[in-house]
Amino acid sequence: MTFIVNILLESWHLLLDSAIYIIFGLLIGGLLKVFLSPSYVASHLGKGRFTSVFKAALLGIPIPLCSCGVLPAAASLKKQGANNGATTAFLISTPESGVDSISITYALLDPIMTVARPVAAFITAFAAGIMENLSNRPSQESTLAPDLSCTIDNCCDGLDCHPDDHSRHHTFFEKLRSGINYARGELWGDLAGWFFIGLLLGGIITALVPQDIMSSYLGGGLSSMLIMLAVGIPLYICATASTPIAAALILKGVSPGAALVFLLVGPATNMASLSVITGLLGKRATARYLITLSIFAVMCGLAVDVIYSGFGISPQAVIGQAAEVIPYPVQLVGTLLLLALSIKPLSRDILYYFRKKSGTGSVSQGEEACGCTSCDTATPFPMSHSPKDTTDCHPGKGCC
Repeated sequence: MTFIVNILLESWHLLLDSAIYIIFGLLIGGLLKVFLSPSYVASHLGKGRFTSVFKAALLGIPIPLCSCGVLPAAASLKKQGANNGATTAFLISTPESGVDSISITYALLDPIMTVARPVAAFITAFAAGIMENLSNRPSQESTLAPDLSCTIDNCCDGLDCHPDDHSRHHTFFEKLRSGINYARGELWGDLAGWFFIGLLLGGIITALVPQDIMSSYLGGGLSSMLIMLAVGIPLYICATASTPIAAALILKGVSPGAALVFLLVGPATNMASLSVITGLLGKRATARYLITLSIFAVMCGLAVDVIYSGFGISPQAVIGQAAEVIPYPVQLVGTLLLLALSIKPLSRDILYYFRKKSGTGSVSQGEEACGCTSCDTATPFPMSHSPKDTTDCHPGKGCC
């Protein structure tokens, strides 16, 4: 019984440290959804072997989507004219980073990892996209058909109402309200279950795993990176949920570079998403995607370890110091608010799990990892589905 209490206490401490930063990241993510036009994004990703990849890798950094949530967005971009290299870069940088994961990285890790994570995400995404475009030169006659529909409430498809005219239709406060509703609803709904699983795993590692085991096998060097690569590639975990696990691993003696490899490949790959990427880009492109991602993730991990050792910084000594800046009462209020926001999505996930176990709900292949909402709920996927769009709808669970 004591070890269960220890696990819960360690998980609670991680939640206290991260709650305020998660709320901040969710708010920024919601604002990005309503103020960043999908048509603008797609129009910059169609031509050019290098510039389109650079833009796609850069644009993916702040967008908070997990490895399954990014799939419909990437498919939409490709349909709108994005070349394979730009699509590949977007598929990597988006789930590896995001304003929510950057903020929680600052809370639970340290400033070096906070900078290293998005920089490494950009480097791996850019390298993979360039490799793809050099292997298969993009067509210079790519025809863009951008999605011009309203991102607020889909009141306009952008065809019958010109985007310039429609841009004045909604007030700033309407957009702000829509962004907040998206952040606390769909965005956190997709992340909440995985985040709390990550917290629990982080608590288990902190409370139960002996430090000497972790430091012996994952204390640094190429072998540590390869082990993390083998663990992270098949695993489904979002960028936000992977952060408390990485923090717990570093506290137990895992090198920051090895933890960074886990933070990069865990969110960017899993067996379900790789199968969808194969259908989207092809087998050879998926192989290049995986190989390039793995090589550059390991290289970035080795570079991060060199930075820590070069400056003589002890990772265990600096982990989580940023969270100490927030007063405890503010941490507590943020934690209680986050828990309140989590009641509905966690209840939905638990109910769905027991329905699936009892056989009362039908789940088609590939749905389980997506965490999608039903098309009937009139909840649009970011940059992909409109409320009335039933394309790619799976019976019983929704849009993937």
